[in-house]
Parts: sequence; structure tokens; C-alpha cells
Amino acid sequence: MSIKHKLSKLTYGFTAAAMITGGLASADAVAAEKVRWQVPLAFPSHLVGLTTPVKHLTENLKAISGGDIQLRYYEPGELVPPFEIMDAVGSGKYPAGYTWVGYDQGTIPSLPLYSGAPFNLEPPAYLAWYYEGDGRELLEEIYAERNIHPMLCSIIGPEGAGWFAQPIKGMDDFDGLKIRFAGIGGKVLEKLGASVTMVPGGEIYQALERKTIDATEFSQPAIDKMLGLDQIIKNYIMPGWHQTLTTSHLLVNKDTWEKLKPETRALIEMGCESATLKGFAQSEWAQPTALRDYEKEGVTAQTLPEPVLRELQKVTNEVLDEIAAEDDMFKRVLTSQREFMEHHSIWHSKGYLPRDFYQYD
Repeated sequence: MSIKHKLSKLTYGFTAAAMITGGLASADAVAAEKVRWQVPLAFPSHLVGLTTPVKHLTENLKAISGGDIQLRYYEPGELVPPFEIMDAVGSGKYPAGYTWVGYDQGTIPSLPLYSGAPFNLEPPAYLAWYYEGDGRELLEEIYAERNIHPMLCSIIGPEGAGWFAQPIKGMDDFDGLKIRFAGIGGKVLEKLGASVTMVPGGEIYQALERKTIDATEFSQPAIDKMLGLDQIIKNYIMPGWHQTLTTSHLLVNKDTWEKLKPETRALIEMGCESATLKGFAQSEWAQPTALRDYEKEGVTAQTLPEPVLRELQKVTNEVLDEIAAEDDMFKRVLTSQREFMEHHSIWHSKGYLPRDFYQYD
């Protein structure tokens, strides 16, 4: 079964919504309210699947509303630094921002469970949990205290586990590494003795070049290639155990959101749903080409040994339980995800062919 078929329910909804709202727009039902938002980005707008959906979002909202809804996005740092987007939106400095919410884990510990967590849900299951389960409702509750209305607006598959000067053969190889690593995965590596730092995407190349870090992860193969990380290190570690998916969200100031007409809110929500599907398709299309290009250029894509992955999973669960013991909302979200993974596992394990049936030549 293809990704399109897995998401056919969502696709059908998006198509139907576009037809319905297109009819409304032609009847001038939504023409009375004009939206003009400045939207700062956390990542450069050309990163495939990660931020390219914002272009899809802005173009489609403008078209379907007859020009009434116009979002103008700005590259990282043009309006505010990437790490300050949440505060800028919550305070009303800007009406909206498009960001990776994991950047704010220091303030809101539960957010990495939404931006991409270790050994967590894969994209199709995550979408089911988010749209049909507790996911969206819990995220809205989390952000309500920050005066923000959040919308899932992009999802891509697993990242690479990173760029390392030497292959990873065992758990001891993480000890002493100076590494750029994001989210909960960074806490796992800290527990294994690594020195973890958070460097914005645009500064990773220079940090590697100057040897202020020994290793790094950022995103998927195609995006890492855009950053030129393969020009410095030739050993690429996979799979992305630390982020089984990555999301981006459109955060909207709650006061601004609640002043909008219901039909305008519906258009923006459906715009983000469409952008999520579009970004996933773009990402899945781009990754195999990037990996084959790496092969031609002498980059070694190492698959982590299963014993290492099992040990990483063990330490991950310890870290997750430790955070859950300290933060009630983190515990609620984690419990919801774990319960759905357990429930979904009968379908995940029996409904899909084992991965080795999908042959790699």
C-alpha cells in the first residue's frame, strides 16, 4: 500500500475542502475579511519538506481566498531569531510564525514529543494520533497558556542519525563526543557521556569546519546535502532513531486567531493540512536521490547495528520516564502516544510487509 493510500482519507478531505472552499470563494463568502500576516521562519524556506510547505500554504491560501488571505514569510533572522519565534507570536509582536517547536523544549518540555522524539511514532501513525486521537487537543492545551493557536503544517519522515568522523560500533563511541544534537535525543546522548550543544541549522557547517563540534545531526539526507555537511564529513549514520519524524507548525497569536471569522479559520486550517501532505510527498521524493548522490560522492551511509539501537532505545525510555516524572503535561502526551503505539502495533506489524520486502539494490 502506498503512502497516498495510507493517507487517502486525509487526501479526500483536502480535495473536498478545496472544492467546497473554492465554491465559497467564488461566491464572495470569504471575500469580506482580509488577512495580512508577517510570518517569520525558523529554517530557510528552501529546505525540502521541512519549510517548502510554507510556500504551498501561502500560494494556496492566496488563490483560494481570491487574494484576501496573504501570508508573507521571512527567512530566519529577518524579523526575529529562530529561537524567539514562540515568544514573538505569543506576545503579539508578529501574528504568526512557522517553526520547529522542539526549539522551545527548555520552556515547554512536552514539545519535543510533537516535533520528533526517539523511537516514536512514524508519520502515518503520528497523523492518525494527531488528527483522530488526543494529539491536536493536547497541543492546543499546551499552547493556550502561551496565547498561541498551533497548527501542524508539515511532516517528514525520519532524519539521519548524524554525521560522525568515525563509524559507531558500540555505545562507548558516544562518550566524549562534542555533538550538535536536538530534542530528547540530545538528552539520551548526554546520558551516554556526549557533550551536547544546540546550534541553529545555518551555523552547523561553520561549527564543523572550525571543529567546535565533532559530529552533528540536522535533518534528512536531502536537507543535510543542502547545508553541505557531506563536504566536511563522509560518514553518515542512519537510521534517525532520535527523530522518527520531524514536524513544523504554524503558530498563530491566539487573540488574532479568535478575531478571525470561522470560515477564514477553516481555510487556514485546511491550508495547513494540505501543506502537511504536500511536504511529506516532497520529502519522500527527494530522499532516495540524495542518498544515491551520496554514494557516488564517496559518502558512507552506515546503518547502526541492531544491538546499538536496542541499547539506545533502553536509555531513551529511561530519559522519557525521568522527564515524565517531573512534568505532568509531558507525561500526559507521552502516555497518549505510548497507548496509541501499543494499540496501533497490531496493524503496524501485521498489516505492512516487513521492510526487507522493499528491496534496496
